[in-house]
Amino acid sequence: METRMDQQVKRCPWVGENPLMIIYHDKEWGVPVHDDRKLFEYLILDCFQAGLSWSTILQKRINFRRAFDNFDPSKVARYKEPEIKRLLADPGIVRNHSKIFATIVNAKKFLEIKREFVTFDKYIWGFAGGRPIIHEFKTLDQMPAKTGESDKMSADLQKRGFTFVGSTICYAFMQAAGLVNDHLVDCFRYSEVS
Repeated sequence: METRMDQQVKRCPWVGENPLMIIYHDKEWGVPVHDDRKLFEYLILDCFQAGLSWSTILQKRINFRRAFDNFDPSKVARYKEPEIKRLLADPGIVRNHSKIFATIVNAKKFLEIKREFVTFDKYIWGFAGGRPIIHEFKTLDQMPAKTGESDKMSADLQKRGFTFVGSTICYAFMQAAGLVNDHLVDCFRYSEVS
């Protein structure tokens, strides 16, 4: 899909004019993801976003991929003190000890879910009933920060030992990974993603 950079295209207003945000919105946000590695990446990036803007995370995304072994959960789960020190010294990522430690813990828990459900995809999509939840929001004011589905996802992930997975983070993950279509109805991507 070609990104439409002209101003005539109607997009969700949160995108703004940042080219990285435009490309992300036009090619990724809200597109259903079923690849486990990609789902892990989205979950971890949303954990790192807590308290920060998404554009900050997008600008560092390539660095995050490099620093976290392309978000391979089996590699991240084996990180020990040397890797934590390396990550804390890496200016290309968000150097937050709690979030780095959470990433390692979450990788281990991610692998446990894969062992139980065969794929993380099968587990996580269960919170959306196995297919995208289509909303019909006309304004950003109508869009919630969390929903009943994200509350259930958050509670279950926390029960399984995940951290940095509050309901708001889970809802942002659901939006990014296409478990919900929250493009506004007048956005050109709304019907394309639906």
